[in-house]
Amino acid sequence: MASADNPKPYPIMSGMPEAPVLPEHTRATPVSARLRVFKAMLCIALPAAVWSMPLPLERAAHGALAVCAFMIAAWITEVMEYASAGLLGLMLFWALHIARPAVIFSGFVNDASWFYLGAMLLGAMVSKSGLPQRIANWVIAHVGISYSRLLLGLILIDFLLTFLVPSGAAVIVIMAMISIGLMHLFGVGKGSNIGRGMFLVITYTTSIFNKMIVAGTASIIARAIIERTGGVTVSWSLWFAAFLPCSLVTILGSWWLTLKLFPAEVDSLQGREDEIRSHFRTTAPWTPMALKSALLSGIALLMWMTDSIHHISASIVAFATGLFALLPFVDVLDERDFRKINMLPFFFVAAALGMGEVLKVTGALNFLTDGALTLIKPMLTHELLAIVTLYWGGFLYHFATASEVSMLATSMPILMEFAREHAINPAWVGMIWSFSSGGKLFAYQSAVLVLGYSYGYFRPSDLFRMGLLLTIIEFVLLALSVLLLWPMLGIPMH
Repeated sequence: MASADNPKPYPIMSGMPEAPVLPEHTRATPVSARLRVFKAMLCIALPAAVWSMPLPLERAAHGALAVCAFMIAAWITEVMEYASAGLLGLMLFWALHIARPAVIFSGFVNDASWFYLGAMLLGAMVSKSGLPQRIANWVIAHVGISYSRLLLGLILIDFLLTFLVPSGAAVIVIMAMISIGLMHLFGVGKGSNIGRGMFLVITYTTSIFNKMIVAGTASIIARAIIERTGGVTVSWSLWFAAFLPCSLVTILGSWWLTLKLFPAEVDSLQGREDEIRSHFRTTAPWTPMALKSALLSGIALLMWMTDSIHHISASIVAFATGLFALLPFVDVLDERDFRKINMLPFFFVAAALGMGEVLKVTGALNFLTDGALTLIKPMLTHELLAIVTLYWGGFLYHFATASEVSMLATSMPILMEFAREHAINPAWVGMIWSFSSGGKLFAYQSAVLVLGYSYGYFRPSDLFRMGLLLTIIEFVLLALSVLLLWPMLGIPMH
């Protein structure tokens, strides 16, 4: 994921185009170098302080808290790459004999980790087929010639790509190329309302859609913790159905807000229809490989959306489809494609899940639950008050963490244990808390936002305005969905 010192997020494939370098004011300076030293010292001092505290715990639980303090501090401060910090924490659990290796490394046999790997294989397959570009070109060429229609087309493409490309960073790269092409047709560039509106809306909606669909690292790890620590099953299709109203209204709401906040300098490309169609016409032929990729991707998506019927794990579907594409005579993927897959998120997901399991087995999780969540227990007695507490509590907690991934990895295990102990549905709590990570006001809160901002088309003040309004809208949508839809889907509070 992104960090203050290294803003490059995880791409879907290491060979994909990357965003331009960040503006001058965001590059490393002596001040940022000193800040990094301070972060490193904090990551040493905090676990040392926890270790020296006279806590009423067994040695294993006490040690687990100290190591977890290091992992959480490293993830929040982003002093080092997420996966590296996670693996170092697992090594410390092992070296200090805090738990058995089977517990420490249990995240590597959790289906969430393998769902990520399968999703990356699917993403590689989709990228090779050219399917994202075909979808984008078809939508742009047929949606209309006015700025408002083209803007709505961009948001629709963004939403559709979330199903096919399991990486927010990769979606941003694809969407950026499309947006820049449209800006050239409108004859505008950086600083224009059209450029600001287009780049801001594709960046922000990419970050939000990844929470409404089990696609990005954040939603994958949230669902995994709900199932492992919460002890309840949440199917891919159930997650999708629960947030579908939010998804549809977000498409329209973000489109309307962008038109109001950034009125276009050029309203239409009237008379240039042929130029638009020519610019976005797909000229690449449908090769046998492209056809097979599209067919396999469609089968996998259909299996995901119906997993509540056939009960085949979404992880098995993703991994099996990806491996099938590697088989001889299928010839959709080869060993070069496999080598290009970025494995760092796989290790991070496994490390985060392993940390939660160590906390649970040693009893440290119960200690944290009793101490950290005592104050909010009275606020979770009434359904509407609980929705307000979880959503805005997650929104505020996110300010203290570097990204939604670190927010969820550090808080979800505690919330799940709290829910189980107090007879609250862990799926209900976890899905609201996970959705709250979608509301953001600053770029540092998400690698996707950092990447979108790095193109230089919108300002921090633009992000703040859009983020604040959409965060309020998303809360209203979520509250209505939880109160009216979720009970019919079998997701009650109790």
